Amino acid sequence: MMKGELLMVHHIEQERVNEEVVINSQRLMILDIYADWCVPCQMLSPILTELDKKYDDLQVYKLNADESENFLTLNNILSIPTLIFYKDGEEKERIVGLESMEKIENIIKAYGITEG
Repeated sequence: MMKGELLMVHHIEQERVNEEVVINSQRLMILDIYADWCVPCQMLSPILTELDKKYDDLQVYKLNADESENFLTLNNILSIPTLIFYKDGEEKERIVGLESMEKIENIIKAYGITEG
């Protein structure tokens, strides 16, 4: 099955972020810290789903802020939505607040990720 045939955005628990996202980030990974009640988060969600479908070498994870206080504190996350970009085992970029698809896509392309 091709990636575009499935919803590939994964929800993740804070205890698994380091193992599944950071350590395995040979590909570019985006961690979306969101909350169900957050309107800008809801607006960002379809953008991330679209980008995840568009780029095979990109993986998007979603972390619910309301269930992840320890992660928020340890990573100095004060506002949502927050997108953290991981590559090669470390944080590379961070976007706080709602941003356009174009800006997010420019960051993705800056890491050599191409469509397909």
